[in-house]
Amino acid sequence: MKKYLYIIILLIILAIIFSFFTINKEKDNNNTVVFWTLQLGTFDKYINNIINDFEKENPDIKIKWIDVPYSEGEKRTLAAVLTDNPPDLINLTPDFSLLLAQKGALYNIAPEKLKDYPQSITNMLKYNDNYFGIPFYATSAVTLYNNKFNINKKPKTYDDLFNIKLDNTIGFITMISLCENDTLLKILNKYNINSAETIKSEESINIYKTLKYLYDNNRIPKESITQSHREALEKYMSGQLAFIVTGANFINMIKENAPSIYNSTEILPQLTGNTGLYDFSLMNFVIPEKSKNPEAAIKFAIFLTNKTNQLEFAKMTTILPVNKLALEDEYFTSINKNSDIQTKARIISAKQLNNLQPPLKNIKNKKELNTMSANYLQDILINNADIEKTLNEFSENWEKL
Repeated sequence: MKKYLYIIILLIILAIIFSFFTINKEKDNNNTVVFWTLQLGTFDKYINNIINDFEKENPDIKIKWIDVPYSEGEKRTLAAVLTDNPPDLINLTPDFSLLLAQKGALYNIAPEKLKDYPQSITNMLKYNDNYFGIPFYATSAVTLYNNKFNINKKPKTYDDLFNIKLDNTIGFITMISLCENDTLLKILNKYNINSAETIKSEESINIYKTLKYLYDNNRIPKESITQSHREALEKYMSGQLAFIVTGANFINMIKENAPSIYNSTEILPQLTGNTGLYDFSLMNFVIPEKSKNPEAAIKFAIFLTNKTNQLEFAKMTTILPVNKLALEDEYFTSINKNSDIQTKARIISAKQLNNLQPPLKNIKNKKELNTMSANYLQDILINNADIEKTLNEFSENWEKL
């Protein structure tokens, strides 16, 4: 009898111990925000300082930071959100975030939580009238011009650029990586050509006719439909291009690798279409639907992107802040005649965030659309396909997406 009594007592003790550890584990889960970034390990001091400051202000919340290689971000995120214990806050691109939102895998963020960010930016993180992300940082390309080409009237739009007469023996007007990602679709969007219906419009047909003319008459390099933006930049650094639209982050590369081109480079605003608006790129944060700490994760994301932290990050890099107060700081507004081109590029690109072209309408198969766009353009430029007929076919297949 005593033997059974000892066994019962032992089982009770084990149950108490197990319960104790379970409660503490749950408590730990409730207090710890697991935070993933994409290849920001080189900024560990900056991020750890922010974490320390946040934890001092919020002693009931702990942050566990994990930096993920950029190339593995989507794969790891997809695997994580399928489990019952995903990270609480993940740094992603809007396109992949949208895909997760369309699958119902993300936590909806209340609009009032996003008051510190420009609405033109937060609108990019919206699906079915729900916000699925919090902005992290942005970039907005500028136009670089090699003034050795002695062009009197500087272009403001792609129409202006394509109408410039340039002796083919001294170089090309520009090189646009027309088949890289959504480059062409972004240009078309600046003319409000952004749907299955508008892709076959008269305006769209005229743009494709212009590209065909430029391609056939060697006004742009033939590599415009096969090579990447990086190769276009190399052509600019070798003095072959008069203009290139690129990110401000590449200016230092030009300075280091092609100082003579850098010294003759002038900064202009990003080329626009007939809307007069600018496009931009964005990185954002999302909270998985199965997050154990969604509101704590939102609180940390907002702290991470406050004015002070955004300004510090911007001064360490070439990114643009997405916090409205940070964008109003003199670091992004003060310029004079002695400012170098990096400063001018920063001021110009920040100002462009006040006049953003709404991004291409959210669709579920954007990668397929990009591929389709490239295939139809190549068919027109290389195989001399009939433009109107090809765009009608493009429209039909876009509608199917």
